[in-house]
Amino acid sequence: MMRNKLILLTMIVVFICNGCSIDDDDANFYFTALEIVDAEVPESFDLNKTYKISVNYLKPDTCTYYEGFDVVKDSLTVRSIVAVGATRTDIDNCMEESVQETASFNFQVIYTDPYTFKFYIGDNTEGEAQYMEIVVPVNKS
Repeated sequence: MMRNKLILLTMIVVFICNGCSIDDDDANFYFTALEIVDAEVPESFDLNKTYKISVNYLKPDTCTYYEGFDVVKDSLTVRSIVAVGATRTDIDNCMEESVQETASFNFQVIYTDPYTFKFYIGDNTEGEAQYMEIVVPVNKS
């Protein structure tokens, strides 16, 4: 469901950013994964409750804008979370400066097993994605 919302948001952004110019067929941005610095999750969950999860991420430059989260259900209670940014390619004076920002999403607990959140923290020297894992138990009572 979160993925469908992200796809819809992405399509809306694409239509807005491309404008109405008939002459310009090139995209003026590309999507990029933003590095997550840390996340604020509860120490435990209660079944059937919804929690706000706050995430601190880095914007690498002034031409990159936060677009949302890509939350992938890897298994029953494992979620991979990536902060998604859009980097404009039609701006000449981008300043490279890492700026930390915060965004959040709501998470509904529907299983009794502990949840594992894998937050994308960047790529290693071999170009492989690295994750910060946080396990949150679910209260049984």
